[in-house]
Amino acid sequence: MKVLLLKDAKDDDSGQDPYIQELGLYGLEATLIPVLSFEFLSLPILSEKLSHPEGFGGLIFTSPRAVEAVKLCLEKDNKTEDWEKSLKNRWNAKSVYVVGSATASLVNKIGLDAEGAHSGNAEKLAEYICSRPSSALPLLFPCGTIKGDTLPKMLKDKGVPMESMHVYQTIPHPGIQGNLESYYENQGVPASITFFSPSGLKYSLEYIQALSGGSFDQIKVCPTRPQTAQFQGGTLGAEQLSPALVHTAEKDNALVRAQEDTCQAAVIHSHDPSSCRALVKVLQVIACASLVVGIQQDGGDCPPYRETLLTGFNTLPAS
Repeated sequence: MKVLLLKDAKDDDSGQDPYIQELGLYGLEATLIPVLSFEFLSLPILSEKLSHPEGFGGLIFTSPRAVEAVKLCLEKDNKTEDWEKSLKNRWNAKSVYVVGSATASLVNKIGLDAEGAHSGNAEKLAEYICSRPSSALPLLFPCGTIKGDTLPKMLKDKGVPMESMHVYQTIPHPGIQGNLESYYENQGVPASITFFSPSGLKYSLEYIQALSGGSFDQIKVCPTRPQTAQFQGGTLGAEQLSPALVHTAEKDNALVRAQEDTCQAAVIHSHDPSSCRALVKVLQVIACASLVVGIQQDGGDCPPYRETLLTGFNTLPAS
């Protein structure tokens, strides 16, 4: 089964992208095609703010790109030495909040101590922040231009001061069309396509529809987040995406129930590195039968969920 993953490659300790590695173990032939690029914004302003931790109550990072922006500031402004000598310690005396283990790992690499990684999404992180002692100084929140409003609104409602600034914007990858054309020419129409973000879907869908032709409706579509599924639902229509697709378990911190409706999609929402293994199981399932699987996982281990997927869908907890 050939699957197309619309994302950048990321090497792990073995030197291979974990999705490619894990999918290959189960006989799934995966190809990665990047569909997004990023432009960094306002780096001089961010650099100045990073130089004055005394003006802030801490930091918030909800994406790897925001951490990359900080790293670029340190490198471009020759602040690496100052950062190592004193700045990182002064920031570490405050709270550095993050969403997800991938972002936390990057934060750790620049010498900061991350907390809140287990939260898994912006809403849970906001709840965690609000449960902590609050400073009168604002939390500095470097973010992208299309960030969600959930975290800022929740902090504002709870009286937690925050200063957000746009440090990057998402743009289409310049090689989308050429890379997709090359894939279809050499590999043919994929059995499954996984979209990793609403922007990735938006920028690539037109090309995929044109290249797939009459076979497009036969492709099994896997958005990895509820937001992507919602965007996709409005884009592809009910004939390809069931309205029952996304069932989140906000309070259960667990899987949602597998629906036994016939459909071409599956949803995974996880910031855990082992989410690629969960994706493997979903792709195995939809290779055999078109079942809808919705997963919302707010951190923690994946194995119990993967075991449930293996042993039978009727045992999954109701949402």
